[in-house]
Order: sequence, then structure tokens, then C-alpha cells
Amino acid sequence: MRRPDDILGYSGIVYCLMKLFAVSDLHVDYRENLNWIRSLSREDYQEDVLLLAGDVTDDLRLLGSTLRALKSCFSEVLFVPGNHELWIDDGVFSCSLEKFDAVMSLCSLEGIRTSVYRQGCVSIVPLLSWYDFSFGQPDAFLQRAWRDFRACRWPAELDSQAKICDFFLRQNDRYLSTYNTHVISFSHFLPRLDVMPAAIPKHRRRVYPVLGSARLDHQIRELQPAIHVYGHSHVNQTIEIDGISYMNNAFATPKEERIARKELVCIFNTEAVPSFLAGENRRESA
Repeated sequence: MRRPDDILGYSGIVYCLMKLFAVSDLHVDYRENLNWIRSLSREDYQEDVLLLAGDVTDDLRLLGSTLRALKSCFSEVLFVPGNHELWIDDGVFSCSLEKFDAVMSLCSLEGIRTSVYRQGCVSIVPLLSWYDFSFGQPDAFLQRAWRDFRACRWPAELDSQAKICDFFLRQNDRYLSTYNTHVISFSHFLPRLDVMPAAIPKHRRRVYPVLGSARLDHQIRELQPAIHVYGHSHVNQTIEIDGISYMNNAFATPKEERIARKELVCIFNTEAVPSFLAGENRRESA
């Protein structure tokens, strides 16, 4: 059996043995989605890593049991919270930041990684974010319909979506100098609007203002990963822009079968990617 940190080297070439799977927006409040989690093999992925890009559930107890189930399947599970994790309209928490701290503590308790994870020649970087209306201003319909505006509550000093987004983006600063042969990042929120397919109908674009932040992409550009995985939109997509592959593998709701694959996707297999020890790296020199 290979060890999680296996590196086999010869002739100046290093092989880091790992498969990385990604999924987001599991929404296990739907019984069909929870049953899918329970149906995952407990043997097939034991040496692999799962990247989980937010929106599992707003129920903290259900989040814990879901994370435990996934951790029993994979060698490592990496997680960033989505907006659903910060809903507090059940009255248990007084503030969404308090809920955020509780989610992160739960992850620590369950052995779920929420900081940079390095395995040999691969580093995986979680990036927190929110939306700041850099993708557009919400119309009256969205202001009424978007549940975050009712289900999240913030400290007085975070009195705008831009300030909320800035709070989370600042948490990423310590990770932006991550350096390795292969760097992969992930977030729940979208870093740019042009990852959305052009075929999205106009009436569906009303949600664009709450999809993410252009400032998140500024951080991604500083980090320079080969791949960035995002969630939130529920629209599965892979697109390369300026040398970075942006990927979405949202599981989404049971009804969203046309836009979501409803399966795990292997986004990176290091067994097939040799890297050279002689100074070659993902990041380009200035």
C-alpha cells in the first residue's frame, strides 16, 4: 500500500502519488444527496484526497456527520465553507462569524483540513471569500429572494457585502506565497464572471451579483495555481483563462440534473504528472 507522502525519485524526476477529487454544493438536506454520500465506496478512495468546496448544509450536526462519512472514504478531506454554512436563522448563533468559527472548529475536531495542505510536490490552497457586488448590483427581486440577506447576520462593523468579503479575503493573505511544483486552489465563491457559460439564459443571470468577487481572482492571480476549483453556481464547467483551469463540479439539487454531473470528478492525478527537481516550478519568475 502506498503511503500518503510517497515520492518515488530517479534520474532527477519526482512522482507524487495522489489522486485529487473535487465536489461542491452537496446540499445534503436533500435526502437524495445524503443517500449519495452514504453510497460512496469506503475502499476505492482510501489513498485519495477530496476537495470539498462548500455548501454542504446549514445544519451543524448534519455537517459533522457528513464530514465524518467523507473522511471515512478518503485519506484527506479539504474544506472551505459556503454561504449555507453561515446561515443562522435557526436561532442557535447570534452572528454568522460565530457560526463560521463553530464550523471551523468542527472541521478541526473531525480531522478535516481547512488550511494549506502539502503532499510532496503538490500544495492545495483553500481561499475564503464572499460576494461584494463586483459582478453587478442586485435588483429588487434578488434583494427579496436571496436567503443570505435574511439568514446571515454580521457584526456592526461589517455593514456591507464588500466589507464582509474583505474580511474573508484577508484570511487568505498568509497563503498567497504558497510555492510548490503543483499548486491547486479552491473556493466556494466564483472568482470571475466569465467562468459562467455564455448559454445561461438572461433571466437566470439575476443571481450574478451574489456569485462571488473579482477581488478573489486578484488573489488567485497572485498565487498562480494550475487549477482553481469553485462552487456556488451549480453549473458544472471547466474553462482555461490566462493559463489557469477553472473547474466547477457542484453536485447541486436533485432537480438540477442538466447542469450537474452528480458524480465525483478526479481533477488531478499526480501519478501521471512527473516534475523535475532542477528548479522548475509552477510559478513564473517576475
